[in-house]
Amino acid sequence: MPKMKVGWIVLGVLLLGGLTYVLSTKDADKSGPPQHTSETAQATLPLDAHIQETSTDDLPGLIDKRYIRVLTTVNRTNFFIAEGHLVGYEYALLKGYQDFLNSNLDNRDLKIVLEFIPVARDELIPGLREGYGDIAAAGLTVTPKRSGKVDFTTPYLSGIDEVVVTHASIRDLEHLSDLSGKEVFVRQSSSYFQSLQRLNDRLKEDARKLVDITALSENLETESILEMVNSGALGITVADSHIAQAWSKVLPDIRIHEDLVLREGAQIAWMVRQENPKLRQSLNAYLKDHKKGTLLGNIYFNRYYSKADQLKNPIEIEQWNKVKQYKSVIQNYADKYNFDWVLLLALAFQESGLEHDARSDAGAVGLMQVLPSTASDPKIDIPNVQNLNNNVHAGVKYLRFLIDRYYSDGDLRPRDRIRFALAAYNAGPAKIRKVRRLAAEMGLNKDRWFRNVELAALRIIGQETVRYVSNINKYYVLYQTLIRN
Repeated sequence: MPKMKVGWIVLGVLLLGGLTYVLSTKDADKSGPPQHTSETAQATLPLDAHIQETSTDDLPGLIDKRYIRVLTTVNRTNFFIAEGHLVGYEYALLKGYQDFLNSNLDNRDLKIVLEFIPVARDELIPGLREGYGDIAAAGLTVTPKRSGKVDFTTPYLSGIDEVVVTHASIRDLEHLSDLSGKEVFVRQSSSYFQSLQRLNDRLKEDARKLVDITALSENLETESILEMVNSGALGITVADSHIAQAWSKVLPDIRIHEDLVLREGAQIAWMVRQENPKLRQSLNAYLKDHKKGTLLGNIYFNRYYSKADQLKNPIEIEQWNKVKQYKSVIQNYADKYNFDWVLLLALAFQESGLEHDARSDAGAVGLMQVLPSTASDPKIDIPNVQNLNNNVHAGVKYLRFLIDRYYSDGDLRPRDRIRFALAAYNAGPAKIRKVRRLAAEMGLNKDRWFRNVELAALRIIGQETVRYVSNINKYYVLYQTLIRN
């Protein structure tokens, strides 16, 4: 067996490391006791309870639930946040699948939503098998070892080589055997690690020193490891050829050894559980026209791997800097009105994209998109909502008012109290009252939002409020899991 070392290398200046740091900061100490009773406090329970439960449903069950959970990782090519939007190669491909799936539903007004759950690399397969997600999508190489645990879809990338990448100062590598006795840095869960183990088997047969494989943190993406090689902090790593080539355009001090190939012609695909054949068939039907080599597949690939501008400009870090910028004021009023601050963050993201200077055509202003007339109502009574502090205060106080005034009855589950309040924040409580009445007339449960009252909302309000609540739930899942991890 090769020598194993776990390297917990922390470089705060690394761009991708900055993302984890911002979202891992512990919440500030609560200032004073909650100002609401335990009954009203129940309304602050998380919206994302379903992602903390295990489910192994195949496609029919997922369609009935109206959400599909995607386990993924965060990096600047596959999945990240830029200018208030989720973007990236994996995200674009899967968003296309979401549209493909919805276009084939009997009820096209009631959409299925893909919820992206960022996890560490070594949690992808266990999380999928245990039912914490339904698809794993993170640039995953098809290997025999993985295929024994999960099923892979049709590959969307083929002909990928695993190549040795070094700092430019390292020049004494002409053959793979020259890695003998040298330290190489990769994640233990990666296919690169398996490839290096196979190389060590050959070196052992030749009585050569083994490669010294150092296992890096599972929270480090290949892109961030390449940045560390570029900085000189690490000497040698392994990367997929398309990732190495894309990043070589913006990392001048890395050297790709194209002749040193550890795995040739690899395939990259999504993973599903082996007991979910219908989901796999559906994904394969979509990928037939969206894998690399097809017109649409090439468009997706070139958008994220052929352009260097997005790699140079860490725009998603600007987004997380906004989270850091607004965290304290959001937490302050979350504590004051007994809310989960991450829920309020998701609400602000939906309302303004975390842009405090945002203004709607209707006159709503600021981070929480508050109407001055709403803020000046005696029940809210917050002046000057152009001010950030006042804006957040008014928005959070109004949300609490909606729950306490309209949605505090005992027949409502805590999570539905929040969902109805969010719908009212968007459409107004009068419309939501009409919608609940119509839901009862339709034989639906007027106390449940998803697959019940939202169906009535489609008739009276249209898509906007249905998508509004669904989006906030999606953003909450994203932020909550990033912070949790």
